[in-house]
Amino acid sequence: MSIELRQISKTFGGFRALTDVSVSVQTGELLALLGPSGSGKTTLLRIIAGLEQPDPGSGPILFHHEDVAQRKVVDRRVGFVFQHYALFRHMTVLQNVAFGLRVRPRRQRISRSDAHDKAHRLLRLVQLDTMAHRYPHQLSGGQRQRVALARALAIEPKVLLLDEPFGALDAKVRQELRGWLRKLHDEIHVTSVFVTHDQEEALELADRVVVMNEGRIEQFGTPDEVFHRPHTEFVMNFLGQVNSFHGRLENGRVHFASLAVDAPEHVGASPRAVRVFIRPHELGIDTERNHHPQMTATVAHIHSAGANVRVELTTEGDESLVAELSQDQFRMLGIAAGDAVFVTPREVKVFADARERLAGSG
Repeated sequence: MSIELRQISKTFGGFRALTDVSVSVQTGELLALLGPSGSGKTTLLRIIAGLEQPDPGSGPILFHHEDVAQRKVVDRRVGFVFQHYALFRHMTVLQNVAFGLRVRPRRQRISRSDAHDKAHRLLRLVQLDTMAHRYPHQLSGGQRQRVALARALAIEPKVLLLDEPFGALDAKVRQELRGWLRKLHDEIHVTSVFVTHDQEEALELADRVVVMNEGRIEQFGTPDEVFHRPHTEFVMNFLGQVNSFHGRLENGRVHFASLAVDAPEHVGASPRAVRVFIRPHELGIDTERNHHPQMTATVAHIHSAGANVRVELTTEGDESLVAELSQDQFRMLGIAAGDAVFVTPREVKVFADARERLAGSG
């Protein structure tokens, strides 16, 4: 079941939650709506479900090329998983999963025994069949969320929508459930859209990612595309840690922090103020100067616990940097706090400086 939304806008009083948002979801795809609080991602999800109506004049909401904008929630065949489970505390796990099957319109309703049989099958799918007769308070947070997912799947939805499904869970359980959900999706192939503000979650789980900001789409692409080839300064900043500098573009070179490096092709050649971004893993550290453009810096602090080592640095111009090294690289360098080092940017991302854009628009 494919989904397509065209030029969707939504206002709440004087607040504009969405502005001309267009997005498509391919059949069987797992799509992430990623952005900070207030970016419009949950509003967009609720419009897909039919829980909110877009503003008059918005384009169609297409499920497999058929406009469902005027259809009620129940007629859209959408399964919805909320952040806080929304399980019935007085019902067993089995009864919770079977509930949606027993409250269907009479002509679609199946018998109690058939509903329980189907609920058992779904609990096996989410690996909770041995807990069918427990109550929600007897389960962990991760187990409750899997019950909520089984209940959403019970109605055989054409589309599965998940609103911050792991937001209420601790970090370790979130990590485990991410892998579990991706594996489950690969088995059932139901078209799915999930909302998250966690960039790691979106990049790990999704086939494609919609990065949203202030009710608009900043970028739409695969996890590799949005992370490695960000279209905007916002996307660059939002997806992972970055080092940022004010710079100047002149004669095909970017000048920043006492360095001059070749400008990426897409930025053009006209002289102007720019913002320069370098991800921590794109900074190399040496204890001796080499022939590459380098900044002189002092090691301020080292965080060595974990798979990678994070090195905090202070440049000669008193700017703070963070570099990320493998454990092997760190051991080979043998550096410590207070050491003088030379820092080489391996790749830079360059965007027009917002101050200059504002001046140009005035």
